[in-house]
Amino acid sequence: MLKRLLKKNSIVFGGSVLVFLVLVAMFAPWITSYNPLDVKVDNRLKAPSSEHLFGTDQLGRDVFSRVVFGSRISLRVGFISLLISLLLGSFLGIIAGYFGKRIDNIIMAVNDVLLAFPGLLLAIAIVGILGPGINNVMIAVGIGGVPDYIRVVRNQTLSIKNLDYVQAAIAMGAGRIRILLRHILPNIIAPIIILAAMGFAGAILASAALSFIGLGAQPPTPEWGAMLSIGRSNIREAWWLATFPGIAITITVLAINILGDGLRDTLDPRLKGTY
Repeated sequence: MLKRLLKKNSIVFGGSVLVFLVLVAMFAPWITSYNPLDVKVDNRLKAPSSEHLFGTDQLGRDVFSRVVFGSRISLRVGFISLLISLLLGSFLGIIAGYFGKRIDNIIMAVNDVLLAFPGLLLAIAIVGILGPGINNVMIAVGIGGVPDYIRVVRNQTLSIKNLDYVQAAIAMGAGRIRILLRHILPNIIAPIIILAAMGFAGAILASAALSFIGLGAQPPTPEWGAMLSIGRSNIREAWWLATFPGIAITITVLAINILGDGLRDTLDPRLKGTY
């Protein structure tokens, strides 16, 4: 499987960029010598130069250091949001698909209500209830992604639970938990991985959007979406404030989407695309 994955240019490219971003986030203090929170009013709105690669913002803070440290927040928010969606959605989906009847009806009724709202709108509503902040954004974006996992995992479980090897395990006296963990879950892991790869990019983009409108990271936290919001008001006199955080978001989301496309092409037997 690893050899098959490494043969896909999209997986190699997207994975390499993602690994690079993770390394940037891990070694941020060693990449830049500037503190992203240091205010130096006498250096405000300086254009990119050898001293400040991405220029400075309206408070004299180094934009490059804020973009680098912002990768920590964006990747962490995206990963934890993805984990919430993945674990909760997969659990409810496999329970609904395997047990069926009343449990399935209840879970899918709630899921249909959630699906009636766009994911970002649902996240905004949840953050509006919980209040602005990074932790609440992770919860909101995570819950907003749950309906997709429930739908996919339930459908996959329904198609597998009546196959011969599952019925044979039941006939041999295997318990429900063993059947779910040993016979059904391993055989639906491929679509879950594909959906998770796509959901990771969506979670990062959603968290940036919430910070952009003031519901996510609060000042002076260096977060890409919040930096975009600040740069919007200075776009004419200081183009670099919004440009570099925007490029960081674009590269990250594009790389993850390319990685997801490659995983889908490799793991989904119904597709035979070439990348």
